[in-house]
Amino acid sequence: FSSERPLDARDLQTLFAHNVDKKDIQSALEILRSHYAERGVELVEVAGGFRFQTKVDHAPALRALRESRPPRYSRALLETLAIIAYRQPMTRGDIEDIRGVTVTTEIMRVLLDREWIRQSGTREVPGHPALYVTTPVFLEYFGLTSLKQLPDLEDERQLADIAKELGIEMPESLAPVPVPPLEDESVEAEPPDPGESEHVPVTETTEPSSAGEFTESNPGGDEVEVREPDADAVTKAALTSEFD
Repeated sequence: FSSERPLDARDLQTLFAHNVDKKDIQSALEILRSHYAERGVELVEVAGGFRFQTKVDHAPALRALRESRPPRYSRALLETLAIIAYRQPMTRGDIEDIRGVTVTTEIMRVLLDREWIRQSGTREVPGHPALYVTTPVFLEYFGLTSLKQLPDLEDERQLADIAKELGIEMPESLAPVPVPPLEDESVEAEPPDPGESEHVPVTETTEPSSAGEFTESNPGGDEVEVREPDADAVTKAALTSEFD
């Protein structure tokens, strides 16, 4: 209860004045786990260590007692975190290539401040961009012992489903929008009149289209305008993850 992080067997060994075998510590942990099995708190293994936490079954009651609501994260932030988790190590440019939009400095700052990601060296290319990986704090926060426990992506799933499974609350306004059905391709369009197409002026515009854009609140509370993430690209990237 007193530790701010999960403790492994080696950490627990240092607490004793005399040498204690690691097997004895493991046996004691199993006894504690059984002892608290029918109680309101339980001993769980996360991020390579052990900690006491309230049972998941009691989450609704505890959530009702909390005065403040849990932080809400934007879809762009969750996509960025998911890409790093499934494809790490990743550079900021790698993430932008997959999402098709710029990854804001605010998103990276929040992930670093939360200690969900960290820099792990640089890529040996011109500019030496920083490589980012997830941290033990990421595993601890989401109740994972290792990255192998991340939700499987054997089929295409919406980001909201993954966020729900990991216990992240997404804004309702950022829920995935159903893709409209394709038009019937059996109806052939009439060919254009050659006489009409020869003298049609072509006007180029640099004004961005409003389609696929939305406004969301970043974790700091400021309003930022971002483009709709390419969910298909994120799904395909996760599906080709090299993680077992």
